[in-house]
Amino acid sequence: MTTPVDTPAVVDLLGVLAYAELTAFDRLAEDARLAPTLGGRAALARMAAAEIAHHGRLTERLAALGVDPAQAMAPFVSALDAFHEGTRPSTWLEGLVKAYVGDGLATDFYREIASFLPEPDKALVLEVLADTGHADFAVREVRAAIRADRKVPGRLSLWGRRLVGEAITQTQAVIAEHDRLAELIISGTGDLAGVSRLIERITSAHTQRMKALGLNP
Repeated sequence: MTTPVDTPAVVDLLGVLAYAELTAFDRLAEDARLAPTLGGRAALARMAAAEIAHHGRLTERLAALGVDPAQAMAPFVSALDAFHEGTRPSTWLEGLVKAYVGDGLATDFYREIASFLPEPDKALVLEVLADTGHADFAVREVRAAIRADRKVPGRLSLWGRRLVGEAITQTQAVIAEHDRLAELIISGTGDLAGVSRLIERITSAHTQRMKALGLNP
């Protein structure tokens, strides 16, 4: 790092991630009940367990920084809850696409920011953003459903596009409402051109995820 990062900016990032991991646990546990097989249900339950473990690692770090984890998470509850309420899946497949595509976009965004952090927080953020096995599982399940029903790709492609639109809106809201995160991004990328390149990388990764599922971006 050539530019020091203020602890409050780190706290903001850890806070939003801690709440994101908590909600990921809730959603995966709920989506597991939609699974058509016991194997699918068990797979999502294991992923939910990994997410709550990540949440615990983040709250431990916040406490070590002298911050109440609940207070660090509180400013981000409204934006993240609004996103999830507006994109509640109605089927097993929609839930898989949401976790893979919607959460994937957010993960890419936070991973980019993590590169601007000092250690040990950089390593911690990258650790909790690591894939819990959901990517391969989602691709396998969605591709199998596409082979079984030719109507599936059209519906899920529309759903994927809606998810990315909502995810971008949610991310913009988080940045707009938290100056320290905005400053961290701008200082880390260097300038607005750097921010544009960051967005291009995230958009490109989203396109690749949709193609991996067999869906149109």
